Amino acid sequence: MPVWDSDQYLKFQKERTQPAIDLASRVEIKNPKEIIDVGCGPGNSTAVIAKRWPEAQISGFDSSHAMLKTAKNSVPKVHWFQADVATWQPEVCYDLIFSNAVFQWVPDHNKLFSRLISFLKPGGALAVQLPTHYASPLHQSVLELSTSSQWKQATKIARQTVATESREFYYNLLVPLVSHVEIWETDYIHVLESVEAILEWFRGTGLRPYLEALANDQQRAQFEQELLDRYRPAYPPQQNGKVLFPFRRLFIIAYR
Repeated sequence: MPVWDSDQYLKFQKERTQPAIDLASRVEIKNPKEIIDVGCGPGNSTAVIAKRWPEAQISGFDSSHAMLKTAKNSVPKVHWFQADVATWQPEVCYDLIFSNAVFQWVPDHNKLFSRLISFLKPGGALAVQLPTHYASPLHQSVLELSTSSQWKQATKIARQTVATESREFYYNLLVPLVSHVEIWETDYIHVLESVEAILEWFRGTGLRPYLEALANDQQRAQFEQELLDRYRPAYPPQQNGKVLFPFRRLFIIAYR
């Protein structure tokens, strides 16, 4: 897992939070009593949950101390704690397990999703949002650049850091375990000020493992400049100078 910077992540708070709002709005549980936000980050998704279900007992955990520090200051009346979702073993079961843009950092989704379903109460739900932008220029450009001769060896592990499966994978995995599964995808078309803003966006998430793999700030600056040069033709300015930044996300709600 990369080292997280909550301030960098929240530079695009509105855009990063909208998928959590959309996911929470589709969960059909009227009065959940126990909810947990898995990989809560700086608490922006937890705030969505707290607003949607104000009477619920809400917990949130993350593996990052920096993210939790921000979360604790942003949303009151939440039980916060530090944990790794891959090994987390709760003492209670939940009406809703919620996760917004986290599981792409966690390996072995077959095992992960099966474990999480087992932590639900009967009638409870697992609600998940995953980025699925991996065919986009945002992701393909960094993969292509990182496999060039200069960067290939240093970024080998970084290329293996994030991954998701197909919608068919999640459907076929979950159907035998639950009573009902809903799956959908949304393309969010973000309007950003410039192509540099796209790079700034990526610094808060998927670019971090690549930058951390490089030896010094000079290498990081060079890598970013080469990546920016690849983004310019892929994300051309519109008539008003702004750029359109499509970003696809996969949503899953599984009811036990």
